[in-house]
Amino acid sequence: MKSQDIVVLLKLVSLQEQGEFAGHGEQRRGFAGEAPFSVRGLESLTGISKTEINASLKRSLSSGLAIKDRDTGRANPHRRNLYEFIVHGLKFVFPAKAGAMTRGIPTAFAAPMLKGLLVSGGEYIHIWPYAQGRDMGQSVEPLFKSVPEAVQKDERLYEYLALVDAIRLGNQREAGLAGQRLSERFLKK
Repeated sequence: MKSQDIVVLLKLVSLQEQGEFAGHGEQRRGFAGEAPFSVRGLESLTGISKTEINASLKRSLSSGLAIKDRDTGRANPHRRNLYEFIVHGLKFVFPAKAGAMTRGIPTAFAAPMLKGLLVSGGEYIHIWPYAQGRDMGQSVEPLFKSVPEAVQKDERLYEYLALVDAIRLGNQREAGLAGQRLSERFLKK
């Protein structure tokens, strides 16, 4: 597994959820005019190369974090397995540590959609380093270098990745709250 596998899987979950709201039968397009579920579409939406997207999908299928759709042949996230991995294993496989102060995009419980869910003890906020970011805080290495750009195109992906960082960075209480929120969003079906 590589950390970008989680980014790709969460992007697929986000696209599935957006498709539920867009209505069936509509052919939505990515930023490069590609179908969003195509390798090329995923490349334009995540900033991860086509080669890495292909390799990521293969790893996810072989690990059980994705399953192949019988009708389309597409790799779909196995939400229950992905959730279990994020909540119970991710912080051990891809640990996160707060680093130096820098400018960037808020993550974990500092992300706009999660702000106010947890009262902070006065610590600095966590951010993904990004030169065009407006916030200052302690840097946190994102799961993949293109995450700061990708989340600006997709608020749902932003929320999922912020929750993942809250689990990676948080103490037991914070990780538990983030896991609960992820469960509410992720396993609603």
